[in-house]
Amino acid sequence: MAQLKVTSADVARVAGVSQSAVSRVFTPGASVSQKTKAKVHAAAEALGYRPNVLARAMVSGKSRIIGLVVAYLDNQFYPVALEHLSNALQAQGYHILIFTAPNSTDGIDKVMQDLMAYQVDGIIAASVSMGSDLAQRARQQGIPVVLFNRGQDGEGLSNVTSANVAGGAKVAEFLIAGGHRRIAHIAGWQGASTGRDRQAGFLGALEAAGRAPFAVIDGMYDRAAAIAATRSLFAAPEGPDAIFVGNDHMAFAVIDTLREMGRVVGQDVSVVGYDDVPMAAWGSYALTTLRQPVNRMVEATVALMLERIEGGPMPPAKIEIEGALIVRSSARIPEGWTQ
Repeated sequence: MAQLKVTSADVARVAGVSQSAVSRVFTPGASVSQKTKAKVHAAAEALGYRPNVLARAMVSGKSRIIGLVVAYLDNQFYPVALEHLSNALQAQGYHILIFTAPNSTDGIDKVMQDLMAYQVDGIIAASVSMGSDLAQRARQQGIPVVLFNRGQDGEGLSNVTSANVAGGAKVAEFLIAGGHRRIAHIAGWQGASTGRDRQAGFLGALEAAGRAPFAVIDGMYDRAAAIAATRSLFAAPEGPDAIFVGNDHMAFAVIDTLREMGRVVGQDVSVVGYDDVPMAAWGSYALTTLRQPVNRMVEATVALMLERIEGGPMPPAKIEIEGALIVRSSARIPEGWTQ
């Protein structure tokens, strides 16, 4: 015979409290005494009771769930960011529901529509953009949306990014100071604001110094594309003496490929990435890279989201957080350079 489902009424009876007291115990942020909380938790444990989050959401209108959409997890930056986002939201009594989506407008919009059906309290879109129709629909349904590590103009969406233009400029200035003359750029995907902005900052700083890039290739934020780009850069007798790569995920592929080709990274060719994921500090890569301040980016994203959930509609906010250039041995260090 199937076991009958334990209800909050059963817990209330065993704990000797009201059913509303049980509900308050399992509602994050609700006022309840420690004595009542202890009795309810003890009764729930004895009975094997688990609160029905979805049912509570239907009654309260709040699911305490944040939908998180990410395009791909190959980039080592995103598993780190997801962990920080999850921990920060859980500390505020929220949980995340993760959806992955293909990096196309149709695929992302389909995932967003699915998320709305789950009655999430908000959506964080990491590394993806939203179509204008869907952004409008989210506003109409009162679902706040914050873009993480992606900018988007004209849709009334809040976003949090690192200072990508300034970061790209810092890399150019570092490589120029190191005496490099043939500086190439394997850029991030130009369909993304991050790829475009890092490239713009990098090329702008080169131009300000009276330099032209050796070559610029769209690496698509893809390992295979970065490998192909590296090989094409060295197809001519004289290749670049420095490469700025649009993110660390591609930079690792560039370093691996250069070594296969017999180049000494940091001596024959300097390589600089962007993100400062944990692998960048590994001795096998020792990657010089522009750090994305993930902790501060997550804090800003969560703060924007909770303000909009708890305070209602607000004007869109666009936050850029500057990161430091982390110098390691994958690139020549300019004389007298200080962090």
